Amino acid sequence: MKDLTKLLANNAYPGRGIVIGATPDGKHAVTAYFIMGRSENSRNRIFVKTADGIRTEAFDPSKMSDPSLVIYNAVRTLGNKTIVTNGDQTDTIYNGLDAQKTFEESLQCREFEPDPPIYTPRISGVIRLCGADNFNYALSILKAAESGVTDGNPASCNRFLFTYKPAVAGTGHFIHTYKCDGNPPEVFEGEPVAVAIPDSIDEFTKQIWDNLNEANKISLFVRYIDIQAGTYQDKIVNKNV
Repeated sequence: MKDLTKLLANNAYPGRGIVIGATPDGKHAVTAYFIMGRSENSRNRIFVKTADGIRTEAFDPSKMSDPSLVIYNAVRTLGNKTIVTNGDQTDTIYNGLDAQKTFEESLQCREFEPDPPIYTPRISGVIRLCGADNFNYALSILKAAESGVTDGNPASCNRFLFTYKPAVAGTGHFIHTYKCDGNPPEVFEGEPVAVAIPDSIDEFTKQIWDNLNEANKISLFVRYIDIQAGTYQDKIVNKNV
């Protein structure tokens, strides 16, 4: 298991990241989602609450040059499920699950982002509460096929699904879009990384926010779900206030 604070502190640009896991006492399902950016358009954002989750919005609408890949619902709740992603596939998954499709089936019509030469991966997660004492979760990444060079091959989409049934108390898994800073940045490789999850939402929020690169961090969302009651507590931190 890795120390999430060190992973973040030693990486200036993991891009967008999702963590899902369980608290050590086993009472809460946890998810966190952060966004980072290097361009003015990307940095000009905040997280705002919606009726069933959060979405990104322009902090200064007059400076938003292209909303296509930066404005989207990031978190939505559907019954006993919480969906979190780095793009508008949040709505695709929501609609798929609502139509009785699986998480994996819902993503079959989607692929990586159309932003050559990076072809940023689409990362997605879903939490499912399974009664009063346990839950499971899954993470997905959709990537352009490897081409043997820095650029991905947009002719093919590699689809990876990671499922965790049931969740293990005190353990979470972290997936992000980029390996590290670069021009262009290289995309994430391998499995989601196992990380420790604390019992306190305030502690976890501080751990993540304080260790994201100061120049590149934009916004952070953290949710702790009481798996017995089905209720949840949210925290939002925005650099632009």
